[in-house]
Amino acid sequence: MLYCVQMEVRIPHDLDPSHADTLKADEKARAQELQRAGKWVHLWRVAGRYANVSVFDVTDHDELHSILSSLPLFPFMEITVTPLARHPSAIAQA
Repeated sequence: MLYCVQMEVRIPHDLDPSHADTLKADEKARAQELQRAGKWVHLWRVAGRYANVSVFDVTDHDELHSILSSLPLFPFMEITVTPLARHPSAIAQA
């Protein structure tokens, strides 16, 4: 199943900067691991914001929830999930 996931990160200003840097490095490593595994198939930065728009290819809602909640920055994210369906006019095959 494909999902469009919009993530806005809001790290508290009073979070220790070294802890924030560690979380960001861990987040990058986890995102790259999921991309290599074929679960996080597209990742785009939203210009001008600490946010991204992504496409995940997972088995079901539960797997997506498990992946999202495993992200190191998850406690600081506002996430919007939209399930995707194939468009009948699309020429590209999934």
